[in-house]
Amino acid sequence: MSRTTNVLTGVALTGVAGLVGLVATQRVPHDGGPPAPASVSTSTASVTRRTISERQYVNGTLGFAGSYLVAGAGSGTLTWLPAIGAVVNRGDVLYEVDGRRVTLLFGARPAWRDFGAGMTDGVDVQQLETNLRDLGFGDGLTVDQTFTAATSTAIRRWQRAIHVTVTGTVPIGLITFLPGAVRVSSHRMQPGERVEPGGPVESGTSTTPAVNLAASTQQLGWIKVGTPVVVTLPDRTTRNGTVTAIGATTTSTTGGGAGGPGEPQSTAAVTVTVEGAVTGFVDQAGVQVWVVRATHADVLTVPIAALNSVSDGRYEVIVTDGTGTRRLPVRTGLFDDLAGTAEVSGDGLTEGLKVQVPREDA
Repeated sequence: MSRTTNVLTGVALTGVAGLVGLVATQRVPHDGGPPAPASVSTSTASVTRRTISERQYVNGTLGFAGSYLVAGAGSGTLTWLPAIGAVVNRGDVLYEVDGRRVTLLFGARPAWRDFGAGMTDGVDVQQLETNLRDLGFGDGLTVDQTFTAATSTAIRRWQRAIHVTVTGTVPIGLITFLPGAVRVSSHRMQPGERVEPGGPVESGTSTTPAVNLAASTQQLGWIKVGTPVVVTLPDRTTRNGTVTAIGATTTSTTGGGAGGPGEPQSTAAVTVTVEGAVTGFVDQAGVQVWVVRATHADVLTVPIAALNSVSDGRYEVIVTDGTGTRRLPVRTGLFDDLAGTAEVSGDGLTEGLKVQVPREDA
């Protein structure tokens, strides 16, 4: 059975709010190539029974997972921004308005009201108290949804520590809740411009290294959240990973040389989180991503190099035993180009058989 594998090449450009990429497809024949010349030295490999996955190769880039838009928390003149690439942690300054710091605190709910005595209970109160505790100002504070005298005392301790006016209250506009630490990736405003509530001030990402790639609408038929991948890093080491996020589909125009109209192409930003530490991390460095497209469990496999192409796209292997060699026709299933193995079946094919392969030092 003849077989072709789609090999995808592309350029993925990551940005603050998303990622745009161009993906081109090549057809690479997988007919095993011509039989190895008889003069090539051979060795043997075993027929094994295992789970095999067929993988699609896609270009990606190193970057960071997630994206944040830092919106204005109040009105005033923007007087300071952190540098692009700076990491803003819990309790750090996100930006300044009229010379006053706007502090990053962690939480899923945005701040929408002043914090002070007499306010009604709410999740935002719990978020504030959680941050005060985690920043080390929560002695005697019970973290709940109720603003109490202990909450006000904790705010005072925090305000003294950051050298701002001590009031025991937090007016709207002096804190911003975001899910986690922010790595600043772009400035949406410049110092001197007017900040308005809800207007974009800066953008950022999380601090978690990730691989970003652009998937075509066709690829999204098999690239899903949770799909396993193997990533080849710039230092040639590999890491297992998982597709953790898929963004909205966007359309761009490509091609159209000599002033002619281009072809619209729809892609979606895909985020892959890798296991373990990424050594020698270089932002925007290119990586190879092998995405699992199909998996077959408990099948017989041989090295791809053991397959010999015969007429009409058929394959055979050369079985070696104590009495000599014999040719055995096989049918192929999935090919794992990353591992260099192929799924095979056929009469007389059993686990443990020895088949010829070219010697690695030949």
